[in-house]
Amino acid sequence: MAWIKLISYEESSGRLRELYDRVKGPNNNVDNVMKAHGARPHTMEGHSALYKSIMHHTGNVLPVSLLETIAVYTSLTNKCDYSVKHHFAGLSRLLKDQARADRVYKALAADKPEAEFSGKELAFLRYAKKLTQSVGSMVKADVDALRAAGADDGEILEVNQVIAYFNYSNRLLNGLGVTTDGDILGLSPPNTDKLDEWEHH
Repeated sequence: MAWIKLISYEESSGRLRELYDRVKGPNNNVDNVMKAHGARPHTMEGHSALYKSIMHHTGNVLPVSLLETIAVYTSLTNKCDYSVKHHFAGLSRLLKDQARADRVYKALAADKPEAEFSGKELAFLRYAKKLTQSVGSMVKADVDALRAAGADDGEILEVNQVIAYFNYSNRLLNGLGVTTDGDILGLSPPNTDKLDEWEHH
């Protein structure tokens, strides 16, 4: 399940148990990405607040399905199987159209987002690819291309934060060998304006 010890819900106590109670899903299930923080619970608190603000906050204006698509593409680029599995499951739930979800996955996995996306969405995906693969090569023209595709600065920031978050999370997961064994795929916290509302449904 990981290359470091993952503390189960049953083994947890004190502050860690309090945090697990805030992020758990059905039957006290805690995703392994959260269990990976068990030895330093304060890092799980920061991670959870960051994730909530970037992916599931009502202050965001882009559709969560687009944010999940960018999450999947960033994670595919990083070869992070854990995040790909979780967030493709979440994307599939949001789309409510498995055939469409499968086409999206096929296009992203083949590195051909243009097969399913165009306009602003395609520009965001191209930006995600470059920022993930070639962070040192980013130039103003990369953001100008997003504006030319119709994105405003708030939308650009939203997408930038999703890409940055998943580059962090992918490295956490791949760097510690965290797997999805025992996880319930595709659950997420509710879309609200409360940064401490983390329980997964």
